Amino acid sequence: MLARTADNLYWLSRYVERAESLARILDVALRLATLPSAYAGTSNEWESAIATATCRDLFYETHAEATQAAVTRFLIAGPTNPSSIRTCIETARNNARAVRTAITTEMWEILNEAWNDIKRLKFESLNSKDLARFLAYVREVSLRFDGAAYRTMLRTDHFWFQRLGMFVERADTTARLLDVKYHVLLPEAEPVGGGLDYFQWSALLRAVSALNSYHLIYRQGIKPWLVADFLILKPEQPRSLIFSYENLNRVLDLLADRYGRQGPSQRLAWQIYAGLQNQDGDTLFQTGLHEFLGQFIADNNRLGLAISEQYLQ
Repeated sequence: MLARTADNLYWLSRYVERAESLARILDVALRLATLPSAYAGTSNEWESAIATATCRDLFYETHAEATQAAVTRFLIAGPTNPSSIRTCIETARNNARAVRTAITTEMWEILNEAWNDIKRLKFESLNSKDLARFLAYVREVSLRFDGAAYRTMLRTDHFWFQRLGMFVERADTTARLLDVKYHVLLPEAEPVGGGLDYFQWSALLRAVSALNSYHLIYRQGIKPWLVADFLILKPEQPRSLIFSYENLNRVLDLLADRYGRQGPSQRLAWQIYAGLQNQDGDTLFQTGLHEFLGQFIADNNRLGLAISEQYLQ
């Protein structure tokens, strides 16, 4: 396979996953903005949204305050935001068009239809109800695209590069959501484990479609250390960090077999995965979740760079 084709497949999947992640980030902020009035003014949910999306500095270059209207417009279709939902879908479609013969008709049609729908949408006129529907639509597009890829692509290196992009991006988003919730979102005056803290962790679990599965695993109320354990170390949870790295290792091993050699990306992915396997949830939360997540995000970025240098150039 040409490196350019692998690169397009890898980034096609990353941009679809990123669009879904931005929709989930905004959904968290929107849910927190509708908390009971007793909590009004105590939460900085819109500030946390741009922090999670890693575009805080860029946002404040053109905005004075992180309001709901400003943040939603910026993350959905901001003209100065190169990672807005609109731009992610457009870029994913452009990558898909460049590799039309490497993906299936179903995958192309989902992205092409999504781009045509988003082009016509007037984001400035979205009220809260319309915004919720739009965010649900973006998540649906990503789920449909992922399902189409899983059900219709041949299990060749085309498929494996597409999966690589998805799992690298998903691990990054889960880690950033957890880190912002733990380190940024809860005001200093609010107690850990208090009412606001409970609502915030619930909103995070809902945002990654994991609230029901959390209760199935733990069969008790929402505890911050259990949420961290669930989204970091539980391989049954498809958005956990360890699930992403279990699959990254499997895909990278398949690519190594395909091309006849191991490389830096295989060694780094195994190192990160082994580190996750050796972690304990209770210890992790007590000894520094923020520090752990910061290091994980840096390591995940290093893996993305290693994949690029090994396969995509």
